[in-house]
Amino acid sequence: MEDYNKIIEALGVKFRKAKRIEVLQPVTVGNFYDVENTLVLVNKGAISYGSNGDSLKEGDILFIPSGRLTSITYGTEASVKVESDLVTGVERYFASASDDPEKENFSFISFEAKVFDSVNFFQSLDLPAFVISQWSIMNDLMREVIVESDSTNPGRERVVKLNTERLVVELIRYILDNQLFVEQLATNATYFKDPRLLDIFGYIRENLHEDLSNKTLSNVANVSEDYVGQYFKMLTGINPQDYIEYQRMEQAVHLLRTSKKSIREIGREVGYKDTAYFCRRFKMMFGIPAGKMRRRESLLNV
Repeated sequence: MEDYNKIIEALGVKFRKAKRIEVLQPVTVGNFYDVENTLVLVNKGAISYGSNGDSLKEGDILFIPSGRLTSITYGTEASVKVESDLVTGVERYFASASDDPEKENFSFISFEAKVFDSVNFFQSLDLPAFVISQWSIMNDLMREVIVESDSTNPGRERVVKLNTERLVVELIRYILDNQLFVEQLATNATYFKDPRLLDIFGYIRENLHEDLSNKTLSNVANVSEDYVGQYFKMLTGINPQDYIEYQRMEQAVHLLRTSKKSIREIGREVGYKDTAYFCRRFKMMFGIPAGKMRRRESLLNV
């Protein structure tokens, strides 16, 4: 249990966005994806997800880890299917929730959770999307976060921050109490037992625009160039260059959403000198071009 306390203490949690959404027309989003973790609470109506169409009941929460591509159906008996996470036409399917208790609606919160501000914790576990069933504490916390985030109350940001952190703690407790993903959690504890690995994570985070070859990483960790890839994969389960590419693409998504920099500038800023190659890799990873990611209409902007 001490390792899990270390995990929780080491997590940097940041609230990103939240809203209550009304379903105007049932729709299936074939490839929902976000670089942040997502919690979806069914308030009224139905939601299903995944290739098997597993259903959530009212009061259930769907957790989608950062970087996990997932199919989601909002509403009952959806006959419309769209791709690219509703790049266009979102207003046909969703609106800000009204006060009508009979309308199908759901609550939506996204957050970041990184170990030592370096590793996307839930993504590092390689978890699938899964349902949190009737966990009333999380339901109440989600509703309070949404109410506070929409308010102008003094201390609003502090309350949202504290409740988002509590949500993450309750999420981990739910996983532990229900003995979910035991092997993944046990493996993840290795992050806290080797300071050289943490040095590599920190160096990558601060130098995405620089050369991050295995030779460079071997100097950071003070191990041989031939061994550093094996060492990194042994502790994390992934190849260091795959990890670096994801970190670069995650930062690229952030810049596309928050800045007016050109795609060429963004590619260079995250370590890609060849813009065409950056665009190819981006589309391969996310399924849509970088330009469409920039224009993407979020559910939370309706």
